Amino acid sequence: MKELKSHFELDNRQRNGILLLVLLVLVSWALYFFIEPPQNDSNSRALNEEQINIFEARIDSIQKLQDSLNQPKMYSFNPNFITDYKGYTLGMEVEEIDRLLRFRESGKWINSAEDFQQVTGVSDSLLAAIAPYFKFPEWVNKPRTEYQPFQKEAESPGSKSDLNTVSFEELMNLEELDQVMARRILDYRRKLGGFLDDRQLYDVYGISKEQVKQLQSRYTVLSKPEIKRIDVNKANASDLSTVPFITFDIAREIVNYRTLHDGISDLDELLKIDGITTYKLDRIKLYLSSNQN
Repeated sequence: MKELKSHFELDNRQRNGILLLVLLVLVSWALYFFIEPPQNDSNSRALNEEQINIFEARIDSIQKLQDSLNQPKMYSFNPNFITDYKGYTLGMEVEEIDRLLRFRESGKWINSAEDFQQVTGVSDSLLAAIAPYFKFPEWVNKPRTEYQPFQKEAESPGSKSDLNTVSFEELMNLEELDQVMARRILDYRRKLGGFLDDRQLYDVYGISKEQVKQLQSRYTVLSKPEIKRIDVNKANASDLSTVPFITFDIAREIVNYRTLHDGISDLDELLKIDGITTYKLDRIKLYLSSNQN
């Protein structure tokens, strides 16, 4: 009996070990009953794939929004005036742009989307994308019976004022002119001593064709200044250089030319001198004379 009792006698270390074992068993049971068992692999995989699809859809929508913001905004344009860069931004091939440019160089015009495709050879999809932005002149879009071109009223000879007496205030009443251009016109008139020809308006620095046309519609040279034309066969280089568009270097070339050719019989001979163009010669003739004119 004593020997059997000795088997149940435990020291403190053994009792602590048994107590720890009991606690581990109790904790294991608690985890089993109170904590939700993990989902199987198939459910977890399905949930992950669904989340991935949602993320991908959001990324795609953000990318599309970004692409739409980066895409240049389209404005109406006349397809007859497409440049290389404009054609590139529209998605045209180099060959298609070249066909259009060659067609325009021949002096012909495109008046419809069908003409544009026939000339350039662009695809139907590209034409459908850009054709809504084509803008043709009014006479193309309206029948001739409906569209009457603007006809300028005939001006009576006395309806225009003198270009050589117009004031700064009168010039400022023109819509096309600003203060800078009005002063330039008056300064150039003062430099010339007065305009001899309406075309000299084109010689004013920075002036546009629209501004000249508006001026010529209301003003013309009525009182020409009295000038003495310079004889191209007698004047020295210094005197010749006072003529508009004749620099001192050009003046020396004129003197050398008349020396080598025994004079200048026709002012048109000045076109043979470097630096003198037809445009400049028209102005130079206003101030020069020769033996024959």
